Amino acid sequence: MTPVFYLRTSMQPRTLFRTVAFAEAVTWTLLLIGLFLKYVTRTTDVGVSIAGGIHGFVFLCYAATAAFTWINQKWSTRTGLLAIASAVIPYATIPMEKSLDRRGLLAGDWRLTAGGEAPRGGFEKAQAWVLRNPILAVVVTLVAVGAVFSFLLFMGPPGTWFS
Repeated sequence: MTPVFYLRTSMQPRTLFRTVAFAEAVTWTLLLIGLFLKYVTRTTDVGVSIAGGIHGFVFLCYAATAAFTWINQKWSTRTGLLAIASAVIPYATIPMEKSLDRRGLLAGDWRLTAGGEAPRGGFEKAQAWVLRNPILAVVVTLVAVGAVFSFLLFMGPPGTWFS
């Protein structure tokens, strides 16, 4: 009999969401320090260059994580959009995460893993594929986020996009 190996994700929806929400808030701190150094002390803009890039990357990761969690947890459209939009306001991901957790909207396991619920619709089918092919999904996700991130770096700071 050939052994079968299953990769079981140990990071549940709650843990994943909380971790990325916290990381997003930390990168806001880095960005705000960089902005302080650039505009208040007028000493350097290196902090904005470095922290801005890090924050942008983590912001995209948070948005993807919020959308992924939204699908798994079957949040309402309003809740899902608020979770994603909370990344725009400094530190708002923390109270958002606390609110979701308090209401039980982060509880439970990944419901679309192998042997779990049958996926319905395109988003759930995509999520089921990700949960059943985690290593390939991580590679594809990193390439996709890297491509979006590179495009945004190419575009420059948001204030310069349409000038």
